[in-house]
Amino acid sequence: MKSAVICYNRVIMSSPTEKNQEMENIVSLAKRRGFIYPGSDVYGGLSGTWDYGPLGVALKRNIMQLWWKMFVDDRDDMYGVDAAILMNQNVWKASGHVDTFTDPLVEDLETKQRFRADHLVKDAGFAVDGLSNGELNELIIEKQIKSPNGNDLSEVRTFNMMFQTTVGPVADEKSISYLRPETAQGIFTNYKNVVDNFYPDLPFGLAQQGKAFRNEISPRDFIFRSREFEQMEIEYFVNPENWEESFEALLKDIHSYLAALGLPAEKIHELEVDENDRAHYSKRTVDIEFDFPIGREELLGLAYRTDFDLGNIQRVAGKSMEYTIKGTNTKFVPHVIEPSFGVERALMAVLSAAYTEDEVNGEKRVFLKFPEHLAPIRYCVSPLLKNKPELVTKAREVYTLLKKKYGNVMWDDNGNIGKRYRRQDEIGTPYCVVIDFDTLEKDGLVSIRERDTTEQKRVDIDSL
Repeated sequence: MKSAVICYNRVIMSSPTEKNQEMENIVSLAKRRGFIYPGSDVYGGLSGTWDYGPLGVALKRNIMQLWWKMFVDDRDDMYGVDAAILMNQNVWKASGHVDTFTDPLVEDLETKQRFRADHLVKDAGFAVDGLSNGELNELIIEKQIKSPNGNDLSEVRTFNMMFQTTVGPVADEKSISYLRPETAQGIFTNYKNVVDNFYPDLPFGLAQQGKAFRNEISPRDFIFRSREFEQMEIEYFVNPENWEESFEALLKDIHSYLAALGLPAEKIHELEVDENDRAHYSKRTVDIEFDFPIGREELLGLAYRTDFDLGNIQRVAGKSMEYTIKGTNTKFVPHVIEPSFGVERALMAVLSAAYTEDEVNGEKRVFLKFPEHLAPIRYCVSPLLKNKPELVTKAREVYTLLKKKYGNVMWDDNGNIGKRYRRQDEIGTPYCVVIDFDTLEKDGLVSIRERDTTEQKRVDIDSL
């Protein structure tokens, strides 16, 4: 545990106003252009929930498909699974979630609003890593930390973040279930099924993408911390004698994926988590942090979980989780390395890395500099003038060809061509294709305008 002197040191923040403004700009653009909306907005919203519009769905899908391609389809040591969200309550008892999946909670004594104690302490400028509830409480009292409303706070207590429900017509202790707080346990419960069906060589991994739910005390920072989110997780089963080799290989693969997302290398940081701050089951954890507009925060984690999870299943369920090395009598419970990605955090990193402001012809321009393979819309096709049937007909022909080939192609004939370019820049469309009179009367070529440079050139339609 950290000493009181270290824990109470001030955390130096850099230009918060600037960062907050950038975050506000991104949130505003995301809603205005159909990426992300507040959940249940028409009814006043529901804190910690977000809805994805047409462009947000496309961007999210591209991020997830890229992950699946790089970590599953392109490899011969990965197997996909899709486990149920609702699981037997013993899953969460054995994993420790029922007893230990908690956050420190405090209450505003005047308004009765509830907040995460560690967040309030961190916002006040103090480090919180490794602090117990008692130490957080002492720090709140000593430094006279108040609620965001300026009121006194209650004592710190624990709050279990799992959403509890009941399964079936009778609500009793046996019918209790939970909305899963992580996708990992569904992978572990299917480990034996995959081994029995496919008998893969070690090391091998099981991968899953899917919804997870956490009843966050104080969701905040846009989609960074919400109550409903998606995860992309791998449980990589290894021989404990050579786990280090697999750990380093997965860490390298993670950086390759982040590069493919278009995230600048200088904004990505590895944090070797200290033994005192690691989960009790972890022998090594590396957090990958990213410089978001809200500050440097965790983007994903890579943890060596030893045989904690399979060992728990073997102990509680009474079923062997041992793996037999082919052609031998050598048996052991495999150890596990877990790369865990949050889809929303990846999306928020992509949005913030792509958000760009520059100046074109003396005017401010905002555009999203997405990598071409992630862009929700790859091409936008327009006739130069929408009131000229011959241009519209030719433009529709080009649009149909591109739509058939790429799928994510947009038609836009609203407003003048300059406004169309600005609109497409804001949603990150790499290329705008325009059919003009020269296309029909002279060379048969179309004009294609590149998003990042705004340069235009004339190309043959077939070259698109």
